[in-house]
Amino acid sequence: MARVRAAFHDPDGARYGIPTYWWRGAPPGYATRRQLRADGLAPGGQTVAAQVMWAGVGGVRVAYLYRVDLARPKRVATPRQRQAISRALRARRICPSCRCERPYYIPRSLGECLDCAPSEMTA
Repeated sequence: MARVRAAFHDPDGARYGIPTYWWRGAPPGYATRRQLRADGLAPGGQTVAAQVMWAGVGGVRVAYLYRVDLARPKRVATPRQRQAISRALRARRICPSCRCERPYYIPRSLGECLDCAPSEMTA
């Protein structure tokens, strides 16, 4: 395990171009997009500051890290934007053939609800 960690330890970026750390080996002050999002932050236009590499299924995996001190608060949708999203999602549930609102999104492959689609297509 130590050899794998050593292979991915490049804090000055000489081997990989940017500072690279092993899984759970990054110093404080860095976070992934998901970690930033969980804290209510977003990268805010900054470039990737470092990366974490580990041996995973199918080869070497990479997670990009951003500096927490340069992150900005994530944007919040306005009430009008939320209303537009709600209308768009509702439109995806209305069948164009029978004009009924369904409790599911109309499959794009069928183009209409399961009741209106030909039975050989839904089987």
